[in-house]
Amino acid sequence: MRSGWRTTILVAAPVVSGCRGPQNVLDPAAVQGDALLALLNLVLAVGALAYIAVLCALAWSVWRTRGSASAPTAAKPGDAWIDRGMLAWSLVVVVGLLVIASASFLVDRSFANIEPRPTLEVRVTGHQWWWRLEYRDPGGDGWIEAANELHLPRGRTARLLLRSEDVIHSFWVPNVAGKLDLVPGRTNALDVTPHREGWFRGQCAEFCGTQHAHMSFDVRVDDPVAFDAWLDAQRRPRDAPGDAVLARGEQVMGGACAACHAVRGSRAVGRSGPDLTHVGSRRSIAAGTLPMNRGALQGWISQPQVLKPGTLMPAIELSADDANAVAAYLMSLR
Repeated sequence: MRSGWRTTILVAAPVVSGCRGPQNVLDPAAVQGDALLALLNLVLAVGALAYIAVLCALAWSVWRTRGSASAPTAAKPGDAWIDRGMLAWSLVVVVGLLVIASASFLVDRSFANIEPRPTLEVRVTGHQWWWRLEYRDPGGDGWIEAANELHLPRGRTARLLLRSEDVIHSFWVPNVAGKLDLVPGRTNALDVTPHREGWFRGQCAEFCGTQHAHMSFDVRVDDPVAFDAWLDAQRRPRDAPGDAVLARGEQVMGGACAACHAVRGSRAVGRSGPDLTHVGSRRSIAAGTLPMNRGALQGWISQPQVLKPGTLMPAIELSADDANAVAAYLMSLR
């Protein structure tokens, strides 16, 4: 008996532990996530009631026909309860479906009724296979660009303007909100209102090519003061190199890499790749493929097709000293 309970606990523990985490719809961190979880609970409740009703009807049928040697050949007096039971069951099914459909409609409608004046606007553009993020500058009419790491303020509503530059992608942060597609030539809007701080994980939820599985992004929810400080830091251009190695890294960066990447305040002004002005402050590179460190940066610069086959990032042939200088320079961009 004890071994049976131990087995049950060992099997159940991983399942229960999966109910929380940085990518889990059962652990909402935003108002929209709360609404989706409530809808899920309603669907489960209606389904559970229907399941219990079926089991009760089955048990009643077995009890009523107990002792019968064979199925009856003709209807017996009193069998009209079967017709009434079928009618009642049909009504229960219809009512349950109406409840689920109505609740789903109301949740979808609440997502569609976006606020007229959000406190923050972020343009999210999907590329194969990374995310361009542009925050509307609260101090002007411009946009502050970043990549692959979405920052949001707790308690404020942020409007995400979702677009795609190539194929259909899908924006999904399970803890924050439901999925919404990024369609070429169209801008979809999604309002999110986080209510809990922390790190969460987002993912492209629409197959978009070879590296679809490596098109993730981090989401950081901070208190409003910390978020404003982070956004102010992102607004500023890069700091000037502080030593000869960093200066060499910026010089090399301004040659081979400048056609695709931008580092504000330097000669690198490319637009086809992610903005690297503050890349050293991010948790990962290549849209969540590698952790942020010098070794990963050197490997990514020299062998991107090995680490992420099919990516549009070309291999850059650099000497060992130059690769080390570029990696050190990128790490210093905070």
